Formats: sequence, C-alpha cells, structure tokens
Amino acid sequence: MSAVRTCPGLYCGRTELVDNTWSDCGACPRGFRTNASSYCVECTDEPTLYDWQYLGFMVLLPLVLHWFFIDMVATGKKKITTVMQHFCALSEILCGTLAALLVLPPAGSLALYVCTPKALSDWYTLLHNPQPDYKETLHCTQEAVYPLYTIILLIYAFSLLLTVTLRPILLIWLKNNSGKKAIYCALYFYPILVLTHTVAAGLIYCAFPYIIIIISMMTSASHFSIKIDQSAPALLISSIKNTRNLIILVGHWTIHAYGIISLTGFKELWYLTLVPAPALFYILTAQFSDPLKIHND
Repeated sequence: MSAVRTCPGLYCGRTELVDNTWSDCGACPRGFRTNASSYCVECTDEPTLYDWQYLGFMVLLPLVLHWFFIDMVATGKKKITTVMQHFCALSEILCGTLAALLVLPPAGSLALYVCTPKALSDWYTLLHNPQPDYKETLHCTQEAVYPLYTIILLIYAFSLLLTVTLRPILLIWLKNNSGKKAIYCALYFYPILVLTHTVAAGLIYCAFPYIIIIISMMTSASHFSIKIDQSAPALLISSIKNTRNLIILVGHWTIHAYGIISLTGFKELWYLTLVPAPALFYILTAQFSDPLKIHND
C-alpha cells in the first residue's frame, strides 16, 4: 500500500478494487473518507459528545419553531388544544429523528458510525477540488463528515412528512381550524432550515454553543420586554405566578444550560450557576432603561 502514490488535494483518495489493485484518485464512496495516505477508509468512529450535542441543536431548531408558531396562532383557544399540538410536534420531531438514525448504518440501530470532523474544510469539500498542474480539475467532492451532513436533511424530511400527515388528523379530531396555520408555517421554515444547513453547516457545527447562548439571552430579554409593567417586582411576580411565563422562563434556562454544557463539555459545571443571570439582569435593570425616561432626560 505504501508504494501507491498519494493523491493531490485534501479529499482525493483511492479505493481498493476486487483484484487487489487500487483505483485512480477520485472521490471516496459514500461512508468513506480519505486518510493521510490517500486511501479511502470506512467511517466507523463513534460520535463524540459534541457531535451528539450538535445533532440535538439541529433537532431543537424545528421543535422550537413548531412550538412558537403553535403558541402564536392559539390565542383565545383552549389550553388543552394547544398542549396537544405541542406534544404532537414533539412526537413528529422525535419520530423523524429516530427514523433517520434507524436507516443509517448500522441499519436498525440507534447507534451511528461517523467520520469525525477534523477541520472546517471537511464540511466544504466542494471548495477543495485540486487542479494538478493547473490543468483539468480533479473532482473529489464527498461527505467527509459522513453522516453528520445528510442526517440533518433526513431528520427534517421525515419530520416534515409526519407534520403534514399527523397534524391534520389531530386538528380534525380537535375541530381546530386555526391550528392549520402552524402547519403552513412549517412548510416555510423547513425549507429555510434546509437551505441554511446546506450553506452553513460547518459554521453552525463550530459555533452552535455560542449561537444557543446568544439567542437564549436575546429571546429571554424579548419575553420580558413585552410586559407593560417593567418594574422589578412586577416582572418577578409575573414570572413566578403566571404558569405560561414560568414555563417559558424555564425553557429559556434549559436551552441556555444546553449551550453552556455544549461549550464546556461537562468540565466546568459551575458555569451552570450563571443560567439565571440574563433574566435576573433584565429584571434588575429594566427600570433604568425605560425609553420614556431616557427620552425625558
């Protein structure tokens, strides 16, 4: 094997043929990636904790969007109807995720074989096709991070299929016509999520803990900002006594904790004590940042 010349480029490799010879340099088959010697080796690594956390983040995105739009169109409706739609959305995402895990190798198991990403370029092999001697381009585009790229597309496809299949049945049973607006919203945000993942998957993989922390702080602040009474006691009391506000606040804290754990990897758990900090900071300082007071000053 050492006598075979290495291939140009980062992702061009050779595959072993049936007669114990090696192919010309090219893209590795699906489920393989090239090693340092330019041989295509099968992806047999177990996902790291960070890989699972990345998959969890990508699964949380459509779930949170589902819940947001269900809650937005449920104004004035029975609470039990809204809650059932929330559970239906959760079931759609969970079943879609399980289906994607079951169809990928090893098939029929929730385990996953991956090629662990080593660099940001692993997500964008299309941009690294070599051109030996500045002549013909050697096309070696492949999924070097198999299957972390395609599994997201599978999860979204299965989840959307379940949404347009199960949710209408639930709404007919509940006799709730307004809930169909949330389904229409899903038909819009799923393509947007797919496009975003297709273009920025590598960047999201590297930065998703920071994205979670920043977005959770922003959404927490926006939740408090819609309250009419911005005094500290009123904000604190409404967050504790109002069940809906309490659930939203705990949800923000859970997501914020998820971002911290993704960033530290269970090594600096004392950082979790900072989870309530953004909410407390807003409650304590909102009275000093009232736009009317600033304008009057």
